[in-house]
Amino acid sequence: MKRQQGQAIREYNDEALAINARRVRFDWEGVPLEYIPGQPYATHFWNVMHLVLPEGERAMADVFAQALRYIDDERLKEEVVGFVGQEATHASSHESFRDYLRAHNVEIAPVMRRIEFAVNRIFGDHGITGAAKRSWLSERLGIYAAAEHFTAVVGEWLLDNQAFDRVGVDPTMLDLLRWHGAEELEHRNVAFDAYQYVDGGYARRARTAVIACLGLAVLWFSTAAYLYRNDVTIRRRRPWLVEYVRAARAGFVPGVSFLFAQMYYYLRPGFHPSSMGDISKAVRYLAVSPAARAGQP
Repeated sequence: MKRQQGQAIREYNDEALAINARRVRFDWEGVPLEYIPGQPYATHFWNVMHLVLPEGERAMADVFAQALRYIDDERLKEEVVGFVGQEATHASSHESFRDYLRAHNVEIAPVMRRIEFAVNRIFGDHGITGAAKRSWLSERLGIYAAAEHFTAVVGEWLLDNQAFDRVGVDPTMLDLLRWHGAEELEHRNVAFDAYQYVDGGYARRARTAVIACLGLAVLWFSTAAYLYRNDVTIRRRRPWLVEYVRAARAGFVPGVSFLFAQMYYYLRPGFHPSSMGDISKAVRYLAVSPAARAGQP
């Protein structure tokens, strides 16, 4: 790969993978709404994925598709195309469970209005032209690259998690979480490399990382709190923050210290996603994922 705007871009090495969208099939029939037994808050924490990600990942895929015109490196372009395909599959898979929630009378309309506002009004194209259009594209690439760092490390967290197996999380939902997490770990380099190629400025990378971190935190925790607060099946309702701490200590959701540590790593000037975690975990899980195997022709 070549240098862009004075920034050194990594040379592809033996970690470079062929990033391709996989066909998957999830059957939600009979999946309990509280798919983490005895853990209503933790269940709603992960339900946020089904509400936030379809619109968010489609918007992100559109931004990276726009970035292709600025990428001359054929290897990176190939990975971005595969990345866009994987994100589209993630969106449709989570949307299918969102429809399942709606069919079971889970009230999600207020959440969806807020998400659609964020995606369309805040992160849309806004009809910008000229140099400002390129700058706004770089800004969104930076935000999404930071978000992808968090999804990759959470993806590895999901693959390593043993609490889910001990408590007996519904196997179909567990496969969705781990399949998605594995693909996030698999393509962890792509968004970062695309941002570095198109822009590469550290100041923008740091600024957009803070925006992404704060935005995701507010959206995620407020949405989980809303779902938990409006769950009529909960008999003994504690404050959502108490439930979050309990769930984190039990290993059902990532803890705050874990999330802050990832921000620290990402903000280091010499950071690259390939330095984080073990990508072979993703490859191994994707080879045995029930949904991925069911989607094979």
